[in-house]
Amino acid sequence: MSPFKGQTGLKRILNASGYSLDGLRAAFTGEAAFRQLVLLNVILIPLSFFLNVSRVERALLIAVCLLALIVELLNSAVEAAIDRISLERHPLSKNAKDMGSAAQLVALSMIALVWAVILL
Repeated sequence: MSPFKGQTGLKRILNASGYSLDGLRAAFTGEAAFRQLVLLNVILIPLSFFLNVSRVERALLIAVCLLALIVELLNSAVEAAIDRISLERHPLSKNAKDMGSAAQLVALSMIALVWAVILL
């Protein structure tokens, strides 16, 4: 059992919220790709409310934008963990980082595809 897993109830929720905010802050200050995706979301999400689409379509337009942020957070976490282990070049480290990058490419492609299918 982990010594970091001792809290329960409201204390656990407050701690988890603080850790989450720390993670968002670290991503925003340290990751240019995350800031670029936030900017994209600041543009696309409000735009979705001005489009003549159904509520389900609007939800999809917003969901794919938020999914790209989630993928970028996970990609950045993988990169940080790999770099923490070693900055030495290793094929497995390269694979892990490349797969995280590929996941982000798929997420960005989903934004383009979903927005294109709904709008065209």
